[in-house]
Amino acid sequence: YTSTDSTNSSTATRTVIVADTTSPVITISGNTVLTISKGDTYTDGGATAGVGELVTTTNSVNPNAVGIYNVIYTAFDAAGNKGTATRVVIVNDTTAPVITITGLSGLIIERYSTYNDPGANSNGGETVTVTNQVNTSVIGSHNVIYMATDAAGNTGTATRTVLVEDTTGPVITLIGSTTVT
Repeated sequence: YTSTDSTNSSTATRTVIVADTTSPVITISGNTVLTISKGDTYTDGGATAGVGELVTTTNSVNPNAVGIYNVIYTAFDAAGNKGTATRVVIVNDTTAPVITITGLSGLIIERYSTYNDPGANSNGGETVTVTNQVNTSVIGSHNVIYMATDAAGNTGTATRTVLVEDTTGPVITLIGSTTVT
């Protein structure tokens, strides 16, 4: 800049620096928050940057472990500006234990006999509780209900049906002689 009055002149210089301080804009493909079930396959949808910068991904999702995971996308532009975006992946355990009944799931027993339940097991080793509604004095269908709950609060059940029948004929005992004359 130059300024002059009637007798003097003065000059000043201004330096203008044009700097790129704008971070790259990253667009996540698909949802930014995803929920998957434990054990499912997780395939990341990826992301793109606004003017074609290279996007790198940091992905720590373990689909076999319940938790909340961040997938972080990063891009740098030619000026060295850094842009980031984050996808949140929630891994839930929504699968109930599978209960396997020991022996047959349907049994027939004689009225007034003793019922000994063969039991059941869960696939995850959870404790199986038993609700035994078998009353051998009552003819008909009775249920034995097995239940197991895993650490995530998922409950699995299985039912054994026990049919109580009376197939034994009555026994007649005579008092006195079997022949009457």
